[in-house]
Formats: sequence, structure tokens, C-alpha cells
Amino acid sequence: MADKEAGSGWALRPAVDADLDVLVELRATVMRADLIRLGRYDEHRVRQRLRDGFDPRYTSAIVAAGEVIGCLTVRPADDGWWLEHFYLAAHRQGGGIGSAVLRGVLARADAQRLPVRLVVLQGSAARRLYERHGFVFEREDPVDVYLMRPVAAATPA
Repeated sequence: MADKEAGSGWALRPAVDADLDVLVELRATVMRADLIRLGRYDEHRVRQRLRDGFDPRYTSAIVAAGEVIGCLTVRPADDGWWLEHFYLAAHRQGGGIGSAVLRGVLARADAQRLPVRLVVLQGSAARRLYERHGFVFEREDPVDVYLMRPVAAATPA
């Protein structure tokens, strides 16, 4: 997955093993406040979870000015795609990058007629981003909310 929004100053590129340490620290920083709020922050576990699930075949780095500012994983599954590890550095949030990246993923999913699922922490502000892009509630537990974005309706010819 290599994308760039014209004039945006950022691009997606395939993640490589050398990105892992930067992405692990990004995850720990971005998720810290929500995990603390939920009583689930563990300095080791927050990093290890990405280390355990990192697969460069499905992961893209979001890069601006030569710096990795975010990432996302789009993992194929029997029930569509799972969007995982979607993180953007706090100083780059709110500028439309997350929405642009998400639009690209959803356009590819729609082209293949696939739904997209994800899990977001209870109370996370990121949930509003996903809902603006058509994700709907599937289920929840005390920590996580499971959302799904159905395949967009086909445009009549």
C-alpha cells in the first residue's frame, strides 16, 4: 500500500522491520492516556502487543518529511478486513491525515466488496473518526468496542 494525498506532505509506504521500534514507541505514547483512564496501562504490555502482532506484509507506515508519524495494519480475514494498529502521532492528529488514510483503506475495501472491522478502546476519541466514516457498533466489552464498516452500496450505472 503506497499512497499519497496530493499536496498533503505525507505518504504511506510499506512498513519494514526497521520501523518496529519507532512504531512501538508511537503506540505507547498515543494509547497511554486511554489505557490509564481504563486502568489498563502497563508499560511493557503496551509495547509488546505491537511487537507480537507486527507483520510488515499488512502494515504501512505513515511518513511526513522523512519521519514516521503513524501506521496502520490492514489484515485480511474470512469476514473481510481488520483494521489494526492505526496510530498517528498526537502532533499530527486533527489535520485530516487519519481521515485521508481511512478513506483510502475503505475505497480499496469497497472495490473488493469487503467489510472492515476494528476494535477501539471504550471512551476513545478515535471512535468518532470511525463513525464519521460509516463504522457502526457491533458489540462491546468493558474495555473494547467492536465496530464494523459495511460494504458501501454500489453506485448505479
